[in-house]
Amino acid sequence: MAVSAVFFDVGATLVDETRMFEGWADWLGVSRVDFHAALGASIEARAPHRRVFELMAPDADLAAVRAARRAAGAEFAIEPRDLYPDALACLEACRAAGLYVGVAGNQPASAAAALLNCGMMVDHLATSEEWGVSKPDPAFFERVAQACGRPPAEIAYVGDRVDNDVVPARLAGMLPVLVARGPWGVVQTAWPEAAQAALIVRRLEGLAPLLAGL
Repeated sequence: MAVSAVFFDVGATLVDETRMFEGWADWLGVSRVDFHAALGASIEARAPHRRVFELMAPDADLAAVRAARRAAGAEFAIEPRDLYPDALACLEACRAAGLYVGVAGNQPASAAAALLNCGMMVDHLATSEEWGVSKPDPAFFERVAQACGRPPAEIAYVGDRVDNDVVPARLAGMLPVLVARGPWGVVQTAWPEAAQAALIVRRLEGLAPLLAGL
């Protein structure tokens, strides 16, 4: 079956999360370089991402820290400057190619409005909080298929993570596309499971014609 729909993850796929990670490092009062190193080590060890906070601030109450950041108005929010330079152009190219284009990732509900304010013109935009289910839960990918009304075999799912995107999308019967950028994309591309991706790309530029060839 030819691909008729494509859904994109958010973080490290359409949105560069560097500012978010560095904001956390600054708030915790630790080196940005050390924070990034701890994040990379946690990913390589296949540990939950919160492991980086255990390494950088072992005595901190993470829930209390989050609440303090929120109260101080320092919580990260997606802005146009956070989009990768190729993000909007890729979405537009996919729509111009006749594909149903969606964006759905593990994000708070507030991210939906933020992404729309960044100029995203898509057929469907949803967050895990809105759906009440997060990747890699199979139910998340069922919601993707329901959203576009296509059979899984016609849907490409584009994301930067092997564990959260590639493997569960493949299990759902979709065509996974791995974007090898961002902390997870760089590290996990070397994982054996990355071979389950239908495509591995380092940028979104030129993706639309590649999807047409799947």
